Amino acid sequence: MFSQSKTDFTKQMRLKTEEKKIALLKATLSLINDNGFHDAPMGKIAKLANVSPATIYLYFENKQDLTNQLYLSLKEDFGKSAFEGYSESMGVYEGFKLIWHNIAQYKLNQVAESVFLAQCDSTPIVTKCVRMAGLIHLQPLLTLWEKGRKNNTIKPISDYLLYAYSIYPLSFLMNMKQENQTEICNETLTKAWQTSWDAIKQ
Repeated sequence: MFSQSKTDFTKQMRLKTEEKKIALLKATLSLINDNGFHDAPMGKIAKLANVSPATIYLYFENKQDLTNQLYLSLKEDFGKSAFEGYSESMGVYEGFKLIWHNIAQYKLNQVAESVFLAQCDSTPIVTKCVRMAGLIHLQPLLTLWEKGRKNNTIKPISDYLLYAYSIYPLSFLMNMKQENQTEICNETLTKAWQTSWDAIKQ
């Protein structure tokens, strides 16, 4: 009986620990998106997460470590969403179309997360080595592109150029939506997809 109670207590403590860590990550996401990296001090993060400032250092070495871990966590979630339903047996066109639309839906539905990841792509919010580590969550796409280059389905250009011309424009489109400059309907997504594919196909 005592052993069972001790096990339950341990589970509860682990759950509370995980909840605090998640609260800190969410607070960091919100503050950086709203105020930028430099205007998101640890004190504000702790207050928004409803924990003491000292609690942060139980989970993270410093704000950079916290931000790096947030990036990797979101990048992992992004990758899971991007490759949902994808199989390596798919053809290049079929596979990329599925991945592209998955990414579009992620950006439409996970706005705060998408804004943060876009900031990380264009500013030194996270360290270079962490950004490189995050690429592992895009590996199926990079492998698909390599397959496309080899069978002459897509242009023989670098992954960076392929991403810039086929995926990155989605971020601009979503920004315009956030600023109420455009609406994104199925017709818009269809045209955006075709434009992206036309930009990289051989």
